[in-house]
Amino acid sequence: METSNVSSSTVADIDDNPTIAGGVRDVYGEDRATEDQFVTPWSVTVASGYTLLRDPHFNKGLAFTEKERDAHYLRGLLPPTVISQEIQVKKMIQNIRQYQVPLQKYMAMMDLQERNEGLFYKLLIDHVEELLPVVYTPTVGEACQKYGSIFMHPQGLYISLKEKGRILEVLRNWPEKNIQVIVVTDGERILGLGDLGCQGMGIPIGKLSLYTALGGVRPSSCLPITIDVGTNNEKLLNEELYIGLKHRRATGKEYAELLEEFMTACKQNYGEKVLIQFEDFANHNAFDLLERYRSTHLVFNDDIQGTAAVVLAGIVSALNLVGGSLGDHRFLFLGAGEAGTGIAELIALEISKRTNSPLDEVSKNIWLVDSKGLIVSSRKESLQHFKKPWAHEHEPVEKLVDAVKQIKPTVLIGTSGQGRTFTQDVVEAMASLNKKPIILALSNPTSQSECTAEEAYTWTQGHAIFASGSPFSPVEYEGKVFVPGQANNAYIFPGFGLGLIMSGTIRMHDGLLLAASEALASQVTQEHYDRGLIYPPFTNIRKISAHIAAKVATKAYELGLATRLPQPKDLVKFAESCMYSPNYRSYR
Repeated sequence: METSNVSSSTVADIDDNPTIAGGVRDVYGEDRATEDQFVTPWSVTVASGYTLLRDPHFNKGLAFTEKERDAHYLRGLLPPTVISQEIQVKKMIQNIRQYQVPLQKYMAMMDLQERNEGLFYKLLIDHVEELLPVVYTPTVGEACQKYGSIFMHPQGLYISLKEKGRILEVLRNWPEKNIQVIVVTDGERILGLGDLGCQGMGIPIGKLSLYTALGGVRPSSCLPITIDVGTNNEKLLNEELYIGLKHRRATGKEYAELLEEFMTACKQNYGEKVLIQFEDFANHNAFDLLERYRSTHLVFNDDIQGTAAVVLAGIVSALNLVGGSLGDHRFLFLGAGEAGTGIAELIALEISKRTNSPLDEVSKNIWLVDSKGLIVSSRKESLQHFKKPWAHEHEPVEKLVDAVKQIKPTVLIGTSGQGRTFTQDVVEAMASLNKKPIILALSNPTSQSECTAEEAYTWTQGHAIFASGSPFSPVEYEGKVFVPGQANNAYIFPGFGLGLIMSGTIRMHDGLLLAASEALASQVTQEHYDRGLIYPPFTNIRKISAHIAAKVATKAYELGLATRLPQPKDLVKFAESCMYSPNYRSYR
């Protein structure tokens, strides 16, 4: 064979010189390769030995049995001891508790997810109340802010303007083919933290880990996606470690065309029944996307619809503590964006359903305040379309405290994304008007909450019924311990998604959201009410999710939207049987 130069080296050439300087065979050509020479990234695909230990879907670490170690060429690749998954969980939770900084706990959990998927979900399920704030809000917000510097393993799919015209091809690069749930963000409005661009990927990843842990949706059927159209965040544009496109956001026709191509490709690749959840899009795009695709795709916006369902459930539960029917209450919102208007709409639908009253009539008891003050008829011309239904006859009111005094609400709901906006005078005004004021400070993360649990209980002398979006610790006031509720969307969306998947639902309907909300409220027992709770404890979340899934599926069959036929007789049992279990499987 002729000697060829290094730049055109072939495998045959490398084989001619099996060793370099008397060492072992240079199988990969690493010693001969120069940086400008092309190499082929090949790997053995049989899941055994070294490869098996690095496959998060199948890796069990020290839990591989003696028999499995022999059958799968693992001898010597692991220490000799064999331990159970339970012991592994015990060890991992001890390790995670050693970290003082929540972001370090988040990184340890993400690292575990990349190494051993089964153990990650087992740990999350067994310690859900402790780890939920780590893998989701509030810690995920900080993770997104610092995503460029903590970015280790690429997770999910990144679709940017560079891929325009090739999105179907990009979707086909994803190794799993049977996708049932997609959570997608464009990173423009991450929690209450604003535009984080491509770094918003932490949100779809976090959401889908909860779909699996809390709702039992198989991890292999979940796909997190970030659509990168740029960012308007100057800090990120000038950040050396920023992982996204470094230009200002594309808008208008360019944005719409990319989203249209994405939605079409999803349906083409994954079929009619794939659930596409829009997450943390800016208000103007969130409403438009939901409106545009609700008749052609199975779409769900957790910020608008999921938040609404969980808040409605909390309000319905709170009626058991304050008395009266839903229609007797007056609602005042601070914040008239996706969450605020979504909650208002679902409350109006539920009251209308319960009282057989027209929507226009029941809407008059629901008032919204935005950055310019109370939304009233005289402002109608300048309002965005989603605010217009809530513009009622009233003189203009600028300050929230004056709106409280004039509207006299029984329920105050914060969805403003602005921390400390339920000031002492606002909360005291609510307490002076109501024996038991319902105060829901829903903005995330904790730093953006409209008030803290301690403030709500202290300023109302312990009379408030309080819930927040991010978790607060129990509060002691005058010898009594109050446990604040958490109106966390994680109560709703995992079970809701499971219900849609298991029934083969092909389109969204408001009736499905009302069914999910009623199912959650029904899970609060008298024992919970006696402790002042308006949401059930998260420890039973998988059971709660199964009930929500069953109620959503029942409604889907009623509405003729379900395609899985015949309808299973016992939908709760069917839901439980569909749920993914993270327990290790035995290998042949």
